[in-house]
Amino acid sequence: MSDDRPETIAFEEFLKVDIRCGRVVDAQPFPEARKPAYRLWIDFGPEIGVKKSSAQITVHYTPETLLGRMVMAVVNFPPRQIGPLRSEVLTLGFSDPDGAIVLADPGPGVEPGQRLH
Repeated sequence: MSDDRPETIAFEEFLKVDIRCGRVVDAQPFPEARKPAYRLWIDFGPEIGVKKSSAQITVHYTPETLLGRMVMAVVNFPPRQIGPLRSEVLTLGFSDPDGAIVLADPGPGVEPGQRLH
């Protein structure tokens, strides 16, 4: 039986990953993506501002259900070119039993820009 757990890291390494809460302010289909996806514009508050992301979340969400939704994202990875979109953050989620992505939800009372502790 193999061990699929990732290697142990130091707490200081975890602190380098900047995970923030943001509010989706726009969501559009992304037909140029290789797999079905949406283009997202996420507001992370005044310190970080609005950042773009591509997310393969079309199974459980529509652009309309994404507007105003709070999401979590890594905001300090380098930008990544995905087709014509320069993705600036990595939007976080979990796989459902079929492998479709369900967005990580920060829960009530969390404001855009707040960092995960």
